[in-house]
Amino acid sequence: MWTRRVMAALLTAPLLLTGVLPTAQASPDPKLTVTAVSLSRSSVVVSGLNLVPVTVTVKGGYDSTNPADEQLTLFVVLERTSGSGQYPYQLSTNLPRTAGTVKNGTWSGPLYVPSTANGTWKVTGVRAGPYGIPGDMTDPTPFAGPALAVSGSHLPKLNALVTPRVVPFGSPYTIKWAITDSATGKPYGTRLTALLAIDNGCAEDAGGDVIRTDVNGLYTKQYRAADADSLNCLRITGKPVDIAGLGFAVARPGIVAATPSRTSASVGTVVPVNGSVAGAPAGCPVGLQRLYGATRWRAVSAAKVRQSGRFTVNAQPAYKGLIPYRVYLPACHRFQAGVSKVFYIRGL
Repeated sequence: MWTRRVMAALLTAPLLLTGVLPTAQASPDPKLTVTAVSLSRSSVVVSGLNLVPVTVTVKGGYDSTNPADEQLTLFVVLERTSGSGQYPYQLSTNLPRTAGTVKNGTWSGPLYVPSTANGTWKVTGVRAGPYGIPGDMTDPTPFAGPALAVSGSHLPKLNALVTPRVVPFGSPYTIKWAITDSATGKPYGTRLTALLAIDNGCAEDAGGDVIRTDVNGLYTKQYRAADADSLNCLRITGKPVDIAGLGFAVARPGIVAATPSRTSASVGTVVPVNGSVAGAPAGCPVGLQRLYGATRWRAVSAAKVRQSGRFTVNAQPAYKGLIPYRVYLPACHRFQAGVSKVFYIRGL
């Protein structure tokens, strides 16, 4: 569904874990024909958290005799062609038909431009709306339209301070969110409205808590232990897409457990060592280490954590006697480095 993919791109582009972009997974709506797209302005100046409206006008038609399509809306997609910023896309609001018929008409309405759109944009497509409708199975109809130059200043900067810095499993935590003016490094000097969300609410319009910061742009929220298993985010919502956003999964300790399938084996025999990592960081590497001398640990086998959080590495006693081993997890994504307790396999 294209609108869900583009929503994920827009809302999660600033997130630390992912940068999901829409990919070609469907075809344009064959009923939609676009003959012209125009913008009321070719350039805008936007400051701070303001939104500047630009009127978008689409001429075209929708080949349908369904009475329900008489109320059909369209929305226009713009892609960034220069500049840098959090988001690769901008979208107009849902444009109502203002003239003509559904088969040969004009749709018009506002595109609200934020300061974070600083750069140059170009109309690349039009889609039948409304925006965000669940179950849509079409991509925008391509259209090479006009460009829009955006001069943005005093862009919002978002920060978050998590306490404790590394959140133990099963423990609550707090996040102090901060919104400041990136140009001055200071607060905007007024209370600001934002949305705090968890999990799906960070990647689509799926609820959350509307909050008001203090005049310093600060807001502290107490989170439940279970919230640490999902993305946590702050969004400054726009029309329809966000002005800015920050999201992440909180840091977790690296807790590793490992047990050899046998505690003794003949020299050269492969002994599977099974273990787990708390929080199931699937895909993260783990290494079996053997003690050389008094203090030097060397990797002798490696594997990756499975979806279940479990792993298997292979030990192979190299000499007769009691051999110390451990499993090491290097820092991986939000998981800190960790090591299992030392265990022993006797070489026979």
